[in-house]
Amino acid sequence: MSALKYPLNSLVSLGDYLREQVAMITAEASHSAGDPEFIAMMDRAEIANPWFTREQLLYAFGSWASLLTEEKLNAWLAPYAIGENKPEDQKSIALVLAGNIPLVGFHDLLCVLCSGHRALVRCASNDQVLLPFLADKLISWDPEFASTIEFVSGTLEGQDAVIATGSNNTSRYFDYYFGKQPNIIRKNRNSLAVLEGAESSADLQGVAEDIFRYFGMGCRSVSKIYVPEGYDFDSLFEAFYRFKDYINHPKYANNYDYNKAVYLMSGSKMLDNGFLLLKEDPGMGSPIGTLFYETYSDRDALTNRLEGEADSIQCVINGASTSNAIPFGQSQLPGLSDYADGVDTLKFLLDLRLN
Repeated sequence: MSALKYPLNSLVSLGDYLREQVAMITAEASHSAGDPEFIAMMDRAEIANPWFTREQLLYAFGSWASLLTEEKLNAWLAPYAIGENKPEDQKSIALVLAGNIPLVGFHDLLCVLCSGHRALVRCASNDQVLLPFLADKLISWDPEFASTIEFVSGTLEGQDAVIATGSNNTSRYFDYYFGKQPNIIRKNRNSLAVLEGAESSADLQGVAEDIFRYFGMGCRSVSKIYVPEGYDFDSLFEAFYRFKDYINHPKYANNYDYNKAVYLMSGSKMLDNGFLLLKEDPGMGSPIGTLFYETYSDRDALTNRLEGEADSIQCVINGASTSNAIPFGQSQLPGLSDYADGVDTLKFLLDLRLN
């Protein structure tokens, strides 16, 4: 049996299930539409992590539903020499997951399953609902998954390799504990957008999506924009307006109010539309409720600068001829081959079978 055959049908079934649930709930615009277990799962997830609102959860589930099709899974896996799934080749892979946006660790789990390994999954403390629910669904369709997915808490033991995602601070902890094992350790990265001043209304709507989706908490969320000198922000602010209700989210409002107070007390200049602070700042990572910006006069110089800072950038939106540039509005819709930090997770896992 190949390493792919047993996950494929169940993964496609998972995509069908998610697609069906999102469609029913969206069409009915009802709290109770859809599978009661699915609704209860979303309720539990939001209680555990208030950033995981119904809107954000449905977006994440819908995004994954669009990827978990037979055609897309086969196209993703086709370039890899997966080979036979021999028991002696199976390794235990520890996944230390972040919890900043919904299903942020699902791609790592998917890679482990499709490479024929066993996943030891430690979820973030504020995100212990979503992946276990999806795993239970897979197991219900194919009991063989029960031996390849295990959720753990506390100290990780017995793993052959580690994939860990966190901040620059936690990466030092990961290096200390897992540095002697094969690993992928991810640190802070930020995403940015480069505007030229001639963007259409649709382009700017896409920029707004890239900034606000998941409250701006993902590494693919645009945290900074570069605009030409003399740029008129009116049209951009108009595109932001559809996200005005974010200010009604208590945690978002608390961050917005706090940052506004800090900037006012420090005498920092900023633009304020009542739900987002726009601040000129050389930093890359803006806090929640704030968007940093810088102006530029030479596009080629900006391109060179961003190329030099590539190690700290996750993706660039419409960006300055850089190799990782993507279109407006697509930052939170990565494909199966869009690996975090540009490191091919599936190749890393397949190579472990050769050792």
